[in-house]
Amino acid sequence: MSSIDTGLDQLDWADIGSQLDAEGYAVLPGLLGVAMARSLAQQAAASTGRRVTLESSGLGSGELFYFGPGMPAPLEQWRAALYRRLVVVANRWQEVMGAELRYPPELEDFLESNRIASQTGPLSHLSRLGVEDHISLHQRNQGVQVFPLQIVAVLSEPGVDFQGGEFVMTEQRPRMQSRPLVVPIRLGDIAVIATAERPFKGAKGYYRVNLKHAVSRIRKGERIGLELSFHHAP
Repeated sequence: MSSIDTGLDQLDWADIGSQLDAEGYAVLPGLLGVAMARSLAQQAAASTGRRVTLESSGLGSGELFYFGPGMPAPLEQWRAALYRRLVVVANRWQEVMGAELRYPPELEDFLESNRIASQTGPLSHLSRLGVEDHISLHQRNQGVQVFPLQIVAVLSEPGVDFQGGEFVMTEQRPRMQSRPLVVPIRLGDIAVIATAERPFKGAKGYYRVNLKHAVSRIRKGERIGLELSFHHAP
């Protein structure tokens, strides 16, 4: 068993699932650790693939660096290990929302089904935001096979390396105004968030609520962020 698996097995996954059910996100404090977060920032910067400006994609301002097949090994290991734990929540959400698709227990098998469905475009990426940059509200739900959860982290220290740059989410329930959420991520933390939808139990049963996420304007310094998706885009 790897050290990543050992650390993850010490977490209360029932409680994490309950947080995801209630809020659409769960912060796992200190799971990466400061040293690992800094190391991943350096490795990611050296291993990133396709560069996209947020301006060109209409998603704000700053830079995204999409990982190709050369994703740093620690990130690939984290992604696979987290998938194995989160697939339980994902399949439970599918069941209560009446969806037919069920996710296999291993990430490798799910990505193979993505390939068969012609979803081969990596979505996991590093973001680099400087002063006045931001990421607009968006979702990573391209394709017919979308995993309902994803991972976000900040690889620089809020209040020290940058100011501003809060990770925010909005949740839209039917016939209600959007609910704003600020996810308190610190250097060394990981947050699990809903990719685009989650079930909400109302008086007449479960229904879907829509979620988007963003990063607020950077007021000072530079913010390095990370998003790991468990599915690929068409």
